[in-house]
Amino acid sequence: MTNLTGTEQIIEIAYLIATALFILSLKWLSSPTTARRGVFAGELGMLLAIVGTLLHHGIVEYKWILIALVLGTIIGVPLGEVAMTAVPQRTALSHAFGALCVTLVGTAEFYLRTPDVPRFMMGVLSLEVILGSLTFTGSLMAAGKLQEILPQRPITYKGQNIVNLGLLGVAIAVAGMLVAHPEKAQFFPLIVGIPLLFGVMMIIPIGGADMPTVISLLNSYAGLSAAAMGFVLDSKLLIIAGALDGASGLILSVNMSKAMNRSFSNVLFGAFGQEHTAAAGQQEARPVRSATPEEAAAILAAANKVVIVPGYGMAVAQAQHKVRELYDALTKRGVDVKFGIHPVAGRMPGHMNVLLAEADIPYDKLLDMEEINGDFPQTDVALVIGANDVTNPAARTDAASPIFGMPILDVDKARTVMVIKRSMAAGFAGIDNPLYYLSRTLMLFGDARSFVGSIVRELGGGHE
Repeated sequence: MTNLTGTEQIIEIAYLIATALFILSLKWLSSPTTARRGVFAGELGMLLAIVGTLLHHGIVEYKWILIALVLGTIIGVPLGEVAMTAVPQRTALSHAFGALCVTLVGTAEFYLRTPDVPRFMMGVLSLEVILGSLTFTGSLMAAGKLQEILPQRPITYKGQNIVNLGLLGVAIAVAGMLVAHPEKAQFFPLIVGIPLLFGVMMIIPIGGADMPTVISLLNSYAGLSAAAMGFVLDSKLLIIAGALDGASGLILSVNMSKAMNRSFSNVLFGAFGQEHTAAAGQQEARPVRSATPEEAAAILAAANKVVIVPGYGMAVAQAQHKVRELYDALTKRGVDVKFGIHPVAGRMPGHMNVLLAEADIPYDKLLDMEEINGDFPQTDVALVIGANDVTNPAARTDAASPIFGMPILDVDKARTVMVIKRSMAAGFAGIDNPLYYLSRTLMLFGDARSFVGSIVRELGGGHE
């Protein structure tokens, strides 16, 4: 740094510290006990990155930057103040905004440099724009599905995968042509417009059950497009941050797919989550046993060991704080209470952990699937709160089931199973759950927050 000016040295130091903080942030975010520290490190790293960028000598006019910062704050603050149930779609919107930024920057850089764009630069610029464009519309579609503005069930038609891959292939072919002939600027809009359409077509055949994996995969695409933008802008910080984001998102997507025992191709092209009418008809003919809050409270009070399994139904009902009250009431009675968390429970990776942490439930009581499954045979009561597909024993026993082979929480091995659900409706995967018809299962019909609150009052530990 001996040949750098004082300001340039400050910028490089800020970027170096920001890079270190981004790496530490990912490290700390891997554990619930250090997650808050990881969030703070990421925020501080981003602040240093922004300050370093604002000091850059290439900036000749701050007026428009200031206007953008004000507008971004006006938009960002309300978006940040969302209910915990809306965090998945809020995350998808963040991916969309980031991808749009990448696409706009890449487009501007192309038209600023054309026709003298080096081939390597044209290659990474094309990658940046293609990934940014498809991530933008794909993330908007994912947010729409999560918000239930769009249908959660897959929308499919014959030959859909061929059409989708054909669109992407055309965009890549045009990009290859521009690498060879960057002066043909009239073709550039195709590598923006076609991926925008592809992003829509990529998400519509994907059902709600696969949204956690889709969100992490879109996060990976956004990171990779940002890394490509780093090459275009000659920014080492962007390259590193984008690569970290892309790699972590890809690793998370792989882990999520393993948790469902499915491949990327099946997630992206399998149209998983369509309603199975035969199962629905079967469900009407089979009797179930139900229980009242009073009966459920009595069973829980007599238990020695209880495992609570949360799902998206808990998130929708905003029942996490009532679940904390239930945990406190049972613990005071000497009951050993733990929580079993499936990797794909909810609508995004870690959704249940975030909700339960918000309710200040001790981290050491939150056990993942591999840790908790061995405990179920010795568990007196497994209390399932709004979880469907991740507790479905058909994944182990029914080779014809769409979720066959998917690792599940073995709640059916507990001595008693109680399931809080509004109705007997199928979960995201659109299939019936044999768990509900077992002789040891009791269905607790109602809103999760209200039902858990009633149980707590029966146990003598409730408050309004």
